[in-house]
Amino acid sequence: MDAKLTRRRPSRRLVLLGVVLVLVVSAPWMWTTAAAVGHVHEVADAPEAEVVIVLGTTVGAGGQPEARLAGRLRTAAELVAAGRARVVLVSGDGGGDSGDEPAAMTAYLTGQLGVAAERVVADPDGLDTYDSCIRARDVYGVRRALIVTQSYHLSRAVTLCRSLGLDVDGVAAKCDGCGKALLAEKTVRDYFASGKAAWDAVRQRPPAVSSPPDPAVRNALAGA
Repeated sequence: MDAKLTRRRPSRRLVLLGVVLVLVVSAPWMWTTAAAVGHVHEVADAPEAEVVIVLGTTVGAGGQPEARLAGRLRTAAELVAAGRARVVLVSGDGGGDSGDEPAAMTAYLTGQLGVAAERVVADPDGLDTYDSCIRARDVYGVRRALIVTQSYHLSRAVTLCRSLGLDVDGVAAKCDGCGKALLAEKTVRDYFASGKAAWDAVRQRPPAVSSPPDPAVRNALAGA
């Protein structure tokens, strides 16, 4: 009997250690999820804000946005058309591997979705979600905004922006053509990306690219 108990103890310790490790790894994801509660919306119930931030992602062949990015842009255009926002700040990587994200986003908004060019401001140095948030605040002077991305990414985006002092509400983007496998992959990726998000927020890291204040958003609002 004693030998059986001796064999069980290491197993119980391993199980306990496994539970602790899962909780530690999951803590950043739980933080990003919990902190965004009450600040995540669909287009139909989105609150109003002068600016809507659209986060960049992969550009397809010929400079056309792929399904996820096109969905984000269509959602932003709907918000503008509904009077929920007046200016769109497209933020992405101007030198990305797939192409110039903000340029493609601007062209799609103005050329295919009918958003007036004077209502669109492009930030080519929003190299990741954290950078898009901190640059919206420090470079473009944004204090209150909606932010648009797919649902699997939305809580992290909202929490990062809010941790930097922006009054942000998230709006879930459309994702026509996004298959279940892709969405599952992106959900898992975002789970692990929450660790970096928490670390960035804790140390309040500066953006990868520092820029002087830019009045483009303020000017666009004045003319909208």
